[in-house]
Amino acid sequence: MKNSIIAILFFAAGIVCAKLQIVPKIILDSDFTLYVLYVQIFFVGICMGAEFNKSIMLIKSLNARILLVPFATVTGTLFGVLLFSIFINKMPLADLLATGSGFGYYSLSSIYITEIRGETLGIIALLANIAREIISLLFTPLLAKYFGKLAPVAAAGATSMDTCLPVITASVGKHYAIISVFSGTALTILVPFLITFIFSIM
Repeated sequence: MKNSIIAILFFAAGIVCAKLQIVPKIILDSDFTLYVLYVQIFFVGICMGAEFNKSIMLIKSLNARILLVPFATVTGTLFGVLLFSIFINKMPLADLLATGSGFGYYSLSSIYITEIRGETLGIIALLANIAREIISLLFTPLLAKYFGKLAPVAAAGATSMDTCLPVITASVGKHYAIISVFSGTALTILVPFLITFIFSIM
């Protein structure tokens, strides 16, 4: 929750600075978001590499059905977007699918979408994925109670490996932490590839 609030505050601060015209012209004229994206991908790689051996050992110790958790999250999310697209017919389907494919990973997905499709869709992606994280944080106990112990993991998407992990384990048990981390990690890796793929075919 704290990280989401900080992200919203920085986003709002950027809007205010631009409106007040106190942003250096070099920032407006240059494509700094692309370099920020590269740096983020680099640090994501560091995080994945640091836990690589441990993650492999954990995955090997579990049944192969663990692979179905991120798969179900992707399938459910994209199916939900397709249903939602019936009511939002003014936006291209590719834009809606790419926004949903952030899986709560608002920082990386919004930058990727901004680079490919423009700032407007990037802002929509940022807010949509922050909303997914906040909803997961607030409603995890209810999701676990009424839809099963894997429901909070699927709802949290990529954030099930970090910001949502404590509330998920508190609601469904610590033994679900491995599944949550695996699913979140898989989705985090998938986000940039899926967004790029969607825009390349649609």
